[in-house]
Amino acid sequence: MISDQKLKILLADDHPIVRKGLGLLIQRELDMAVCAEAATADETLSALTKYEPDLLILDLSLKNSNGLELLKTIQRRIPNIPVLVLSVHDENIYAERALRAGANGYIMKHEPIEQVLAAIRCVARGDVYFSDNVRSRLLRLAGNNVKQYQGHTTPGRTSVSSLSNRELQVFEMIGRGHSSSEIARTFGVSLKTIETHMARIKDKLELKNRIALLQSATLWVSKESAI
Repeated sequence: MISDQKLKILLADDHPIVRKGLGLLIQRELDMAVCAEAATADETLSALTKYEPDLLILDLSLKNSNGLELLKTIQRRIPNIPVLVLSVHDENIYAERALRAGANGYIMKHEPIEQVLAAIRCVARGDVYFSDNVRSRLLRLAGNNVKQYQGHTTPGRTSVSSLSNRELQVFEMIGRGHSSSEIARTFGVSLKTIETHMARIKDKLELKNRIALLQSATLWVSKESAI
């Protein structure tokens, strides 16, 4: 039986040896444990309901399924479950797509186990995880958007004015690259409080997910700095 204090993880991968190997490594950690495994999309959806894990580690290449569509289905049915994608697919092509589909993080299978465990803990505490390479790419895209809109009104500027003072502070810190946990420490509040602020910001600015929030905040901070 898994302790209530341990992070309950569902492993979804169609390669038994991957599930076995990663499962053994996770079981060695004092703060996490594998509560169930799945090899198909149907098994994954069933296990999410049956075992109510705290986090899902998902391979995009489950047999007879489209990983991105599965992510969207999970997002609709169980929107609060954190999902870390662990994949062999090139992050330059799939990471942003996975994050937009509802994932909270993306890491490739060739990364050291220490990095995988760090990614698990990052996603579990409510932050978004992706590599420095993906982060740089997203910031470059945001920078290109800034150039595109030079001389024009920043998209969302009117909407940003609807944010409360604290929401605007959180929005600015997101745009400057701070994680949810860093923002919580800065303001001396709980991570749950910051997540509530982020949810309200997304609603007010009509942003679909965390990656859209990150890009919007980065774009806004870049534009404000240029004024």
